[in-house]
Amino acid sequence: MADFDFTPLIAAITSPAQALGVFDSVNGHEPVSVPNSGLTCAVWAQEIAPNPQASGLASTSVDVEFNVRLYTVLNSLAPDAIDPAMLNAASALLAAYNGDFTLDGLVRDVDVLTAKAVAGYMVQDGQTLRIITISLPITISDLWEQSAVSS
Repeated sequence: MADFDFTPLIAAITSPAQALGVFDSVNGHEPVSVPNSGLTCAVWAQEIAPNPQASGLASTSVDVEFNVRLYTVLNSLAPDAIDPAMLNAASALLAAYNGDFTLDGLVRDVDVLTAKAVAGYMVQDGQTLRIITISLPITISDLWEQSAVSS
């Protein structure tokens, strides 16, 4: 399965965020500039590594950790509305990933029991953003074939 295409996988991860209708924009990449206004969601791969427990003798299954980050500029909403809006969106996304933990059969599973959301702040382009980053671990079965090299 060495020709696995990650494009549909990223689309499957961003799709629930788009369907929620609460984000002003949903990106399939980590932004390098401040979002315009309201809530923004961005998805990107953070780490890829073999999964020995899910691998077989002829192929290697792989864990890919995605970040799903929710952003808002601090002055884009009333201060007391920021956390409820972001928590509601994060909870809805986690519920969507729990409800479709194979992402329409694209992957073995979304590890919904270790997915987590961490809130914080970051400064970008001189502006302070409120963020919630969802770590979304995904296992892809038999991604890399194993073969012995003859000498």
